[in-house]
Amino acid sequence: MPSAALAKFRDKLSKGRPVSGIWVTLEAPAVTELAVLSGLDWVVIDAEHGALDWGDIAGHLRAAVRSETLALVRIAELNGALIKRALDLGADGVVIPWVESADQLRQAVDYCRYPPEGVRGIGAERATGWGQTLAEYVASANDEMLVIPIIETVAAGKNLEEMLQVPGVDLFYFGPADYSSTAGYRGTWEGPGVADELLRINNQIRAQGKFTGIVVRNESDLALRVQQGFQMIGLGLDAGMLLREIGRMASAAESAIAANCPATSPGTIENPLPSPPEAFRPDRPEQMVSLADAPVTEIAPGAIFHSQVGAHNAAIGLTTGFVKVAPLAKVPPHTHGFAESITVLEGRVAADVDDRRYLLGPLDNISIPSGLVHAVRNLSDSNPATLHIAMASSQPSRTLATGPQSEPQIVAEGANQRFGPEQVNWFATARKYSPGPGAEFIDFCNDTLLPGFEMSGGYGRFTQHGRLPAHLHDFDESITIIDGTATCLVEGREYQLLNRETALQPRGRIHFFRNDRTEPMAMIWFYAGPQPDRIIVDESCATLAGDPWTRQQGEQ
Repeated sequence: MPSAALAKFRDKLSKGRPVSGIWVTLEAPAVTELAVLSGLDWVVIDAEHGALDWGDIAGHLRAAVRSETLALVRIAELNGALIKRALDLGADGVVIPWVESADQLRQAVDYCRYPPEGVRGIGAERATGWGQTLAEYVASANDEMLVIPIIETVAAGKNLEEMLQVPGVDLFYFGPADYSSTAGYRGTWEGPGVADELLRINNQIRAQGKFTGIVVRNESDLALRVQQGFQMIGLGLDAGMLLREIGRMASAAESAIAANCPATSPGTIENPLPSPPEAFRPDRPEQMVSLADAPVTEIAPGAIFHSQVGAHNAAIGLTTGFVKVAPLAKVPPHTHGFAESITVLEGRVAADVDDRRYLLGPLDNISIPSGLVHAVRNLSDSNPATLHIAMASSQPSRTLATGPQSEPQIVAEGANQRFGPEQVNWFATARKYSPGPGAEFIDFCNDTLLPGFEMSGGYGRFTQHGRLPAHLHDFDESITIIDGTATCLVEGREYQLLNRETALQPRGRIHFFRNDRTEPMAMIWFYAGPQPDRIIVDESCATLAGDPWTRQQGEQ
């Protein structure tokens, strides 16, 4: 007799309803218990990758017994002994990796069936109630056992038509990462052309009245895969899902701590240093750069980059400026060997990252780690778009790349979850905090929000008399005034900045900005360092009389 879980699983598939589950890689049987309590349709206990032994596998199978959650085991390879052991322990079926031919698939089915239809040996193990229900079990096992091959190589795709003729197999799972690897794109989820190839295979399988499954990467991908007709939907790997949730909460905790529990160590607002450490002595002067002074480069037809900070003015580890994009013009798919952050100032653009599309408006930001394929297009057919660009390199370069073969999936505007390695900040819903009186900031990117991100930056808005304390950094900084007028003081030297003028503050320069006008002032700031750390010093250090670098030099 089929189990309740198997009956429910097959009933849903027959009615065209997706069945969802997770891949179990952690040892604790509690993971499977939680899947059962969550009402998932299935779990795949993964014995191909990771550290699960047979005792762990048995524990997971026991956690699913007499539930409506189907328990499958992915074995390490096509091997009769491994299949027999998994089934004897009570698995409802097996998932077979790296199946590339009809002969291999027939062999897998034979290993799962008792003679005369197959070659599975009879054992009085857990699946048979330790022999108490042996007769009932062996009478129905051949018809009830699920055999699910994984299509994860180019060779399997080529041999699929013959594989579809093998009796006893109704469901095929997909492995996009391994398929991409065998297609020559190792390390990518779906390399160039792979997405279209997998969709073709998916349609070919479904045309034969059979079912397909795949692991999804996020909620947006889940909706897309259901729309494409996949029915056995893997919501993720247990460890990956746990890691993402821990990371999300840890990031939220860091943000809450930063906003509500200021530090009291030396160099903070509560405990400013009387003078900066000598090790921070600057080796370059500050620079104020207007758009008129910025070198101009055409980076694509209709896309002009005005570089205000970079190697041309001796910046270290940072390039910033503006890209003006003509109506309907596009910056083609490309990658960088460093991080990039893009903030829309005027217009609306489509920012594509791999197979995800974000529709961004004024002050929306997207921060992209190194190596990700991305492109930007102006959505307007009549008005140009203006973008603020920051890159974690003083000598940036790019490599043109092939974009996704299918139309990217549009991410819902304002969505507050991550859909890929990139970070999107929707201005309307972004978390705001106050780093000083009359100041309101948004963090776009840093090593906390994006682990491994090489720079940090964000948006700041100052009301009248709003300002930050006198401070310096252990890295170069770019500050661009995008609204209003800012007063910038650098060791007593005073500057007025407006109309997208940018200040380059080299490492060690003591400075602060304030708003002396009644109208609000806004800026975009970026640091050539992974965290927006400010070393706070006594206010006198920002005056001509108290300039510590001049004073210390005179005392030597």
